[in-house]
Amino acid sequence: MLEIIFNGSFMPHGHCLLWRWDLLFLHVAGDALTATSYALIPIALIHIVRKRDDLKFDRLFLLFAGFISFCGITHLLGLVNIWHGYYFIEGLAKLTTGIVSTVTALALWKLTPNIVALPSAATLAQRNEELLNAQEELKEINLTLEAKIEERTRELHIQANTDPLTSIFNRRAILQHLENEISQCERHHQLCSVLMLDVDYFKKINDTYGHQFGDDVLVMIADTITQTCRLTDYVGRYGGEEFLIVLTQTNGEHAKELAERIRENVSELSTLSPLLLQSECAISCSIGIATLTKDHNIHALIKRADEAVYNAKHGGRNRVATSK
Repeated sequence: MLEIIFNGSFMPHGHCLLWRWDLLFLHVAGDALTATSYALIPIALIHIVRKRDDLKFDRLFLLFAGFISFCGITHLLGLVNIWHGYYFIEGLAKLTTGIVSTVTALALWKLTPNIVALPSAATLAQRNEELLNAQEELKEINLTLEAKIEERTRELHIQANTDPLTSIFNRRAILQHLENEISQCERHHQLCSVLMLDVDYFKKINDTYGHQFGDDVLVMIADTITQTCRLTDYVGRYGGEEFLIVLTQTNGEHAKELAERIRENVSELSTLSPLLLQSECAISCSIGIATLTKDHNIHALIKRADEAVYNAKHGGRNRVATSK
């Protein structure tokens, strides 16, 4: 069997070409170039499959590589058979090429729907543009959401630190500011003072004119205190009809001057406010002053201011008293 296959005694193909140099050149050059190309193409396909492990059609690439390799072998044998007669070997190579070609064609047709379904370059470019647009929209949404969160955070912070009736600091916030101011004074060896303001006869005002009227009075007094104080001072509602004012970098003498102005301005509301004039209601306040000393903390400072308010009320109300 091997003798038949490797029998090269058949008439060489060159006899069919009458050994003409022009025909020999065309066939030899054509088969040589084709065989060389068919040898290089499979190498390139195998290299692609090895480098790109993400390809879904790697088996099809390998079938193409086998198909092209056998095509190259048939051309190489055709080149040999110009001078020899190994037609059995050439026939086997052509048969094998036909089988591999058939398998490759069947595999290609089976994969055709998947290959056709692959998006084109234009489709990929369009989808990429859509993704970029969606990314920009998402970025704008995120910025809007962050702005809303920041705004809501500010609102919650204001709500957590603001008295809902008077819109000044609530008890927690004013005490925190006082704590910070005391720490600042201790670090830089500075002075600060606090004013404790209590509305005179406020229970009687509530009982006589109603709680809504009393709330309006508290709002007017809070506005008056805020307008009288400096921008660096802190005004808060300590509780009920009591207000706590933190005076930054203020000694006892200057604190008393400011307290007197606040007391006078509150008293003048009785003649300036249409609501109070119509109701014939006179209001006043008593104010206690305490200045920070080295041996006092926040609790001691507030206690001294509270004692000063007590002395102001027992001294006749509508007056300012300084703690000892």
